[in-house]
Amino acid sequence: MRLRGDRSESLQKGGCFYLCRRTPPDPLDGLPVPVMTGPAEAARSPRTEDIPEGTMNKTPLFGRHEALGARIIDFGGWAMPVQYTNVIEEHHATRERVTLFDTCHMGEIDVSGPEALPFLQKALTRDLSPLETGQMRLSLLVNEKGGILDDLTVYRFGNDRYRLVTNASTRGKDYRWLLALREKTGYRGVDVTDRSDAIGKIDIQGPRAEGILQELVPVLLKPLTYYSFLETSLGSVPVVLSRSGYTGEDGFEVYMASEEAGRVWDILLDAGRAQGIRPAGLGARDTLRLEAGMMLYGNEMCESVTPYEVVYGWLVNIKKDFIGRDALAQQKQQGIRRKLVGFQMEDRGIARHGYQVFRDGVVIGDVTSGTFAPTLQRAVGLAFVPADCREPGTSLTIRIRKSEARATVVPLPFYRKEKKNEFYNTFI
Repeated sequence: MRLRGDRSESLQKGGCFYLCRRTPPDPLDGLPVPVMTGPAEAARSPRTEDIPEGTMNKTPLFGRHEALGARIIDFGGWAMPVQYTNVIEEHHATRERVTLFDTCHMGEIDVSGPEALPFLQKALTRDLSPLETGQMRLSLLVNEKGGILDDLTVYRFGNDRYRLVTNASTRGKDYRWLLALREKTGYRGVDVTDRSDAIGKIDIQGPRAEGILQELVPVLLKPLTYYSFLETSLGSVPVVLSRSGYTGEDGFEVYMASEEAGRVWDILLDAGRAQGIRPAGLGARDTLRLEAGMMLYGNEMCESVTPYEVVYGWLVNIKKDFIGRDALAQQKQQGIRRKLVGFQMEDRGIARHGYQVFRDGVVIGDVTSGTFAPTLQRAVGLAFVPADCREPGTSLTIRIRKSEARATVVPLPFYRKEKKNEFYNTFI
């Protein structure tokens, strides 16, 4: 497999692979882009034409990415654009103007029927009873031991109709888990349908997103609050618009029938041309989410990590019954041994996934994500450390290849938008 760029390095740890591409003078030298499955060689970001035909899933927008000259990588078995021009340019375009992301690879599972709500109450950690039609809520699937199976969003479309939007790497696992739980708990009248292949998804993110969309839809968007959604039409295409995203900026996630994804993409690019819209890849998506302190399944979360060990304790309602409740109640009472923290580098170097964290010469943890943060102009990351090392100001040492570099624990998020940071200002 031919590689594009001067050097490439792939790192595998815990089933997660990372692209570490080097193309000077980009300060995101070695930007990690997560790939959840597949051989390590596939994580090295070949040119599109180097990917063997039929080896990866393709979204309905794949042809458009090729036409735009995107650099394609294997992302959890999906051929996805990591960048179109430059990761930093795409990052800043999101913060300052507006960008489009192809997120058609994510999963959508519909849950419906008269017992849909009690079934989801049993399945998920968060109380969904206050959720009204047109609202969405972040929640978790956990196993009997309290380990995180997935973090997902729940959309309520009506009294007995919900949609779960899952991570791309977990959508099949989530669907099978829900089917098994339905049989185990006796909610056989609940309909659980995987609609992932039938639904397309495009994210439009950035301060100019609302203005562009407003010219295209017949409803007023300004009253739509964060984590709310509506059904409308974009052009003549039926869509669901939710004010949400994974960047720390204002923006919308747009859902449509898969066969209409290309049409919606073209409409948005054309309508936003005067506003400086541009497509952005997974590289910018990763740096944006990390600056905003948002976690990635497969990096910060997996089935051996509990909500209390990361920043998801607020998603657990111990007062209601759900799978994994007893284990989490016990952990909450006894306390945690490790905690996910944010850190900033004090010395040169970027801490990558899997790098060891030291304190007083002793290994105390591992980095889960790390990058150069374009908005902050410094290297930051997330790491698991002992619970007694989680306080901001705690000094750490991270081994970066053969050198040791100083780092400091800092509060999350690293970047907070002046008016709001979607994740932290809204929920924590």
